[in-house]
Amino acid sequence: MTGNHWGYGEDNGPSEWYKDYPIAEGNRQSPIDIVPSEAVFDARLSPISLSYNNCTSVSISNNGHSVVVEFTDSDERSVIRGGPLENMYRLKQFHFHWGCKGCSGSEHTVGGKTFPSELHLVHWNAIKYKSFGEAAAAPDGLAVLGIFLEIGDEHSALHQITDSLYMVKFKGSVADFKGFNPKCLLPNSLEYWTYPGSLTTPPLYESVTWIVLKEPIYVSDKQMSVYENEWLWMEMDVGSNGKLLVVM
Repeated sequence: MTGNHWGYGEDNGPSEWYKDYPIAEGNRQSPIDIVPSEAVFDARLSPISLSYNNCTSVSISNNGHSVVVEFTDSDERSVIRGGPLENMYRLKQFHFHWGCKGCSGSEHTVGGKTFPSELHLVHWNAIKYKSFGEAAAAPDGLAVLGIFLEIGDEHSALHQITDSLYMVKFKGSVADFKGFNPKCLLPNSLEYWTYPGSLTTPPLYESVTWIVLKEPIYVSDKQMSVYENEWLWMEMDVGSNGKLLVVM
C-alpha cells in the first residue's frame, strides 16, 4: 500500500494505514465509541452556534472515497462557533460515510450502537491559520460536526443530494452544486458530545475538535436504499467507507 492508494479493502484498509501513516497509532485517533454514561458534563461549554443562512455551496465531487460538497470558504458566510471552540471556524465541505447495502455506515458509535450513516461537516480555523491545508495539520485547526442518520420519516432535503449523484459517478468527477443550504441537514437539537480527535482518513492528522450531535436526522428506508444503490454503481475505491473504531 502506498499513500496514494489507501482505501477500505483488506489490503489497504484502516488496519493497514499505520504502515504509511504512523500517527494511526497515536493517542488522539478517531472515531471512538461514545459512552454517554461516561461523558463528563462541563458547565463551561456554551451551546454551539451555526450560521449557515447564506448559501455558499459550489460543487459536488467524487474523490474516490466519498461524495463531497464543497463551499466557498473565503469569508464568514457559513461558520460554526461556541461550544469547545475558541475561534470561529469556516465551513469547507461536507461528506457522508455510508455502509454497503444492509451494512452499518457510521464511524462513531454511541454505547456500541451503530447508525446507517454519518454526516461530517468540516470547518477550519480561519482566524488562526491562512489556509485549510495549514489548519488541517494543526492541533486546533479543524472542527468537524458529526451527525448520525437514522431510519425514520422521509427527509425533505436529502433528494437534492441523491438526485445529483449521477453527475459524479466517476472518480475525480466534479459538477456544479450551487445554492445548497446545509442548515436543512441539522436536527432540531444541537446538544452535543465533544472530544479532541483526528481526521478519520489519511493523513489522519490529530487536528480535529469533534462535535458529535446527540440527536440524529431521519431518512426513510427508501431514501437510504437509493443512496446505497447509487453507491454500488459509482466508481469508488470503497464498498463501505467507515473506519474501524478506536477503543478508548
